[in-house]
Amino acid sequence: MSKPGFARVVGAGVVGTTVEFFDFFLYASAATAIFPAVFFPGSDGLLGVLAALVTYAVGFVARPIGGVVFGHFGDRLGRKKLLVISLVMMGLASALIGVLPGYAQIGVTAPILLTVLRLVQGFALGGEFGGAVVLVAEHGPADRRGFWTAWPQTGGPLGNLLANGALTLVAALTTDAQYGSWGWRLPFLASLLIVAIGLWVRLRVEESPLFREVSQPERAPLREVFVRHPRPLFSAFAARLGENAAFYVFTVFLLVYAQHAHVPKGVATAAVTVGSVAQVLGMLGGGALSDRFGRRPVSVTAAVLAAGWSPLFFGMVDRGGTSVFVAVAVGLLLHGMLTGAQSAFYAELFTTELRYSGVSIGYQAATMFSGAAAPLLGTAFLRATGSSTPVVVMLLVCLALTVTGMFAVPETRRSTLAD
Repeated sequence: MSKPGFARVVGAGVVGTTVEFFDFFLYASAATAIFPAVFFPGSDGLLGVLAALVTYAVGFVARPIGGVVFGHFGDRLGRKKLLVISLVMMGLASALIGVLPGYAQIGVTAPILLTVLRLVQGFALGGEFGGAVVLVAEHGPADRRGFWTAWPQTGGPLGNLLANGALTLVAALTTDAQYGSWGWRLPFLASLLIVAIGLWVRLRVEESPLFREVSQPERAPLREVFVRHPRPLFSAFAARLGENAAFYVFTVFLLVYAQHAHVPKGVATAAVTVGSVAQVLGMLGGGALSDRFGRRPVSVTAAVLAAGWSPLFFGMVDRGGTSVFVAVAVGLLLHGMLTGAQSAFYAELFTTELRYSGVSIGYQAATMFSGAAAPLLGTAFLRATGSSTPVVVMLLVCLALTVTGMFAVPETRRSTLAD
C-alpha cells in the first residue's frame, strides 16, 4: 500500500522532471533548426548544425558536475531542497536564452553567453534525475517500486513532447521570418510560467522518510560512494550508456539525419512527438514488468531489441512518410521499456546516506559520454561518410555496454532500501 501523500510525491517528480527536460530539449530542437543561423552565421549546412550541437554537448559536460554537487548536498541536507534549487536554475537559464541577442547584435559574445547558459542548464539537470527518482523510491512501496520510479522518467518524453509542441505551435502562428527573428524565443520565455507551476507542486512535498531516519549524514558523500560502492557506480554508468545513446539517436540525431534524407522537418518533428507518447507507455510498462520479472531481465531484453531495431530505424527514415513515424515510435517504445526497467535499479544500488550521490554520479557521467556524443559524433560521421552505418555501430557498442552494466551486479528487485 502507498503511504498518504505518495501521489503528491510522484506528481512532483513528474512535473519537476517534465519542466527541466522541457527547457533542456527546447535547446536541442533549436540547436538543429534555429541556432546555426542566429548564433553561428557563416557556417553552412551540416557544419553550422555541428557548431550548434557543440554548445548543445557542453550541457552534458556540466551534468556530472551538477550530479556531484547536488548529490553531495542532497545526501547531507535532504532531497527536497536540492530539487527546488535545480528547478529554479533551469528555468532562469532558459529564460535568459530567450532574451539573448544573436551574433548580428553582439558578435562572438553571443555564442559565448549561449554556451555559459547551456552549462547552467546542464548543471541544474545533473541534480534532477537522481533526486526525483530517489525521493519516489524512498517514499514508495517496495513491491511496486519499479512502476512508481518509472513515473519521474516520463518527464523526459513529456518535456520533449512539450518542447516540440511549443516550437511547432509558434512556427505555425508566425511567418518564417518572424519565427527566425523572435518567434523561437517565446517557448524559452514561457518556461518561467511552467517553472512556477513546478515549484508550487514540488514545495508541497515532504522530505524522504528514509533520509529523515539517517542519524548522521555523511560529511563527504562523494568520497564515500567511490570507496564503498565502486561496482554499483560502474554498473549504473555502463547500464546508462546504451539507454541514453539510443534516446538521443532516435530523437535529436533524427532531426539531423532527416535533413540528409530529405525528410521534411515537420515530419521528423511530428514523428518524435508521436513517438514520445509510445515512449511514456514503454517506460511505465518497463517499470511494471521489472516488478514482476526483475530489473535485469527486462532491461537486457529491451536493450537487445533496441539493438536489433537500430539498422532498421535508418532504413525506414530513408523511405520517408509514415515509415518515419513507425521507426521513431518503435525505437522510443523500446527505449522507454529499457529506461523504465532501470529506474528503480539505480536507487537500489546504493545505501540511503549515499543514494543521491551514487545515482546522480553514475547516471550523469554516462550521459556526458553517450548523450553528448551520440548526436555530435553521428553528425560528424554523417558529414564524413554520408552513411548511417557508423552511427548504428556506435549505438550497438553502447547497448552492449548497457547489458554489461546490468550483469555487473546481482539482481536488485528484492532489495530493501532501508538496509
